[in-house]
Amino acid sequence: GLFVTDYFTRTPRKLSPFRSFASIELFHFHIPEDTVIAVWNLITFKEQGGTFGDQCPDRSITVYFRSGAPSVINPLHTHFPRDTAVPGSFALTLTWTLPNRTTGVFNVTSPLPGDWFLAAHLPKDEGKISVKGLYEECQYLFQPQLIVQRLVNIAVLYPGYVTEQSMAPHNRSCLYKVFVPSYTSRVLVEVLQCRGAEGCPLWLRVRAKAPPLHNSTVLDCREHNPCQLALDLPFWQHWYYVLVEKHPGVPGIVSFQVTVQLTDCSRPSLARPPFLPSSASMNMPHSFGSAGGLVLGDSPPPASPNRTKHQVHIASPTSDQCWPIRPTLRNELDTFSVHFYIFFGPNVSVPPDRPAVFVINLLPVLDSGGVLNLELRLNVSSLCGENVTVFGCLNHEVPLTSGDNASVTCETEHLAGFLLSVNATASLSRLRIPYPQTGSWYLSLRSLCATEHGFEPCTNVTAEVYLRAYLSPCINDCGMYGQCKLLRTNNYLYAACECKAGWNGWGCTDNTEAFSYGFQLLSTLLLCLSNVMFVPPVAIAVRSHYLLEAAVYIFTMFFSTFYHACDQPGIVVFCIMEYDVLQFCDFLGSLMSVWVTVIAMARLQPVAYPDRCPTAPQVLYLLGAMLLSMALQMDRHGLWNLLGPSLFALGIMAIAWTARTIQRRHCYPPTWKRWAFYLCPGALIAAAAVLLYAFVETEENYFYIHSIWHLLIAGSVGFLLPPRAKPSGRLGPLPRRKGCGYQLCVNEQEELGLVDPAVASINSICTS
Repeated sequence: GLFVTDYFTRTPRKLSPFRSFASIELFHFHIPEDTVIAVWNLITFKEQGGTFGDQCPDRSITVYFRSGAPSVINPLHTHFPRDTAVPGSFALTLTWTLPNRTTGVFNVTSPLPGDWFLAAHLPKDEGKISVKGLYEECQYLFQPQLIVQRLVNIAVLYPGYVTEQSMAPHNRSCLYKVFVPSYTSRVLVEVLQCRGAEGCPLWLRVRAKAPPLHNSTVLDCREHNPCQLALDLPFWQHWYYVLVEKHPGVPGIVSFQVTVQLTDCSRPSLARPPFLPSSASMNMPHSFGSAGGLVLGDSPPPASPNRTKHQVHIASPTSDQCWPIRPTLRNELDTFSVHFYIFFGPNVSVPPDRPAVFVINLLPVLDSGGVLNLELRLNVSSLCGENVTVFGCLNHEVPLTSGDNASVTCETEHLAGFLLSVNATASLSRLRIPYPQTGSWYLSLRSLCATEHGFEPCTNVTAEVYLRAYLSPCINDCGMYGQCKLLRTNNYLYAACECKAGWNGWGCTDNTEAFSYGFQLLSTLLLCLSNVMFVPPVAIAVRSHYLLEAAVYIFTMFFSTFYHACDQPGIVVFCIMEYDVLQFCDFLGSLMSVWVTVIAMARLQPVAYPDRCPTAPQVLYLLGAMLLSMALQMDRHGLWNLLGPSLFALGIMAIAWTARTIQRRHCYPPTWKRWAFYLCPGALIAAAAVLLYAFVETEENYFYIHSIWHLLIAGSVGFLLPPRAKPSGRLGPLPRRKGCGYQLCVNEQEELGLVDPAVASINSICTS
């Protein structure tokens, strides 16, 4: 056949260490129908500071693949919530082959068509809290590319018609496809009038949705006469692919006929008539409306030159009766918040002689990012004392109603569903399916009575069951120790839990590493009460008449206390305002405390006319508050938000101290006691606090390292804040000597209280 190659790519994204599903990178692809091979080229490279990260460590990258919905992954091996079904997925681990680049390949032969999802992440790290901008971070970028090869012009088989085919010696196989509409209970594929050099040297393979594989349902026509392959309970509204493959080494031409018969489940004794109106072909009551399906014309399509078609009538073996399927009403409340209501429900009557079947339709792409929840509750009073068990079987794309054994196990040779059961002892059963595949889900309810020989149909007992089906973003809204987050990758939305306080798992229900209540209370008290260390700096500032500085310290102490009381991950939380407001005020107070302390240490003098003009410290205080507010609004976690104002204030202080040193002709501050007992200890304490904050703090030690940070910063302020300035005054004018046109002007302002007040310094000579 003719092949067409399609190419798809995605933008590179930065990968993160795995903590929860909210930290993974999700990629969405769409594979077209009739695809025979899909190849994912997985490109990963390192970056550091805008260049190749050759010095970055090699960290393994795990990639997950799943068709129809995102993968439900569990790399940390945590416990899932009760009654949760975990669908499977493919996983691949990439290792590094070059210093800064690696490539992996993932091939899928005959992939299922539709949506495919890739999830990628780095391994879990130690949770170090890094200061943004302190150093160039190693980034691991991941870019998947998809190459698909698909067949075009695949021959279509029409039910009830025979297609003749001749296979040339150089051909190995012939591929066909037939569409199976809804309410089809059986697909029968048969090879007729097979003629070859060695009898009928053919294999017959059939597969749903995609071309057959080596492990698909197969039949050797040499050993079976007639060569018939029957599939019970086929998937509805899908293409079935039929592969007729020649045995290797067979010479000459092999000719054969192939035909397909579809059995309508409500008319088991007849094959489906080839062309009927859509509602009749589905054999549905007109009250249900048309079920849709393959729309055929009034006459069969013309035969190609090497194939001929003619209609045949083949009797079908009896099958189970087709029971009515009750639809559900979809009520959308919000994103991933959908309730499915049953007409004349939610109480459902399950008769003893037949199952009750319901259908739940999940919209493509829109509904696969949530959790499908199902709840069954048995009304014990309706059993009339009988030992009745109601089995519920949830299947995707086809209802499972074939016999009592299948109702008990929810499995057949080709199908496997999710089983629920309720009885008088256990009257409640739940099922949760995270990231369900979209399409139609069928729930079959069957009541059976327990006997000595197993489960048998009941007599004259109609069980009543309360049925609830709904779609939710997360499992139980992630509980008390988690937050349900709505995430987006391009145009695809999905939800995931982000756990806290040491809780883990898909629904934040795994308490293996959870923090105890006492530990949460201790961490909250440490982070809050450590701010009491600001009381001594406030007292020192008030005593030294630094009232503005004292007000800033009180502001910082107040908002830091209540911010950390609101920022706790567990249940020991107390918020007096919105979290964002508390965080902004805490960060602003911390930076303003550094700013006003350094400006006060500079001891700037009034420029001119202090009684009428604002002093230099007042201008800098106001300017600093405005600029710091702007910087925090732009980026609260940036390094330069803390470092920039501090360096600027230190520069002002250095200029002021240098000017005094030059003016006085000796070092300022002049006494060694001020340096030894105040400035040096305060600077060392502040430097130790910065080092702890930048290099030691992690998520595990945050509560006590950050408490030490509070103590050290507040303690350094007490050492660095300068003492009260001595009041300035002037000596009275000296007696004017006769005949002298000058007088001495003596300014006795003392700086920092470090000069002996008895010594008067002559600052200027004034003209009389």
